[in-house]
Amino acid sequence: MGLFDEVLSMAGSVAGQQEQHATALTAIMGYINSPQVGGIAGLQKMFEQGGLQGVFTSWLSNGQNMPVSASELQNVLHSGALQQAAQSAGIDPGQLTGMMSTLLPHLVDKLTPNGQIPDACALQSMLKGLAAGQSS
Repeated sequence: MGLFDEVLSMAGSVAGQQEQHATALTAIMGYINSPQVGGIAGLQKMFEQGGLQGVFTSWLSNGQNMPVSASELQNVLHSGALQQAAQSAGIDPGQLTGMMSTLLPHLVDKLTPNGQIPDACALQSMLKGLAAGQSS
């Protein structure tokens, strides 16, 4: 099972949701990798500034991932980059934020093995590998 499928499985995607979640996951990867966000480290900084450092830290650790609501995400995420990611995926930004609340904790967890945030080159490689592993 590839990384992409693992994230979808961890998020509990069922048959009817898989295609929608796959589209959202692709948009989320684009969002994380956008210049406005700056990868996992930039995302972490946004959560820290938004008062959700503990939530993000739980995604890095090997323990249970703390949940995050769509409204909490809207308060910490870069709205311009989020709009662009949603538009490129053909998803309403509010709908994307809702799916992010389910998918983002699992994606960050998988992209930060052993709690280590990958550098930009390693993240690019992981995201390309994740995208290549998408179910068709």
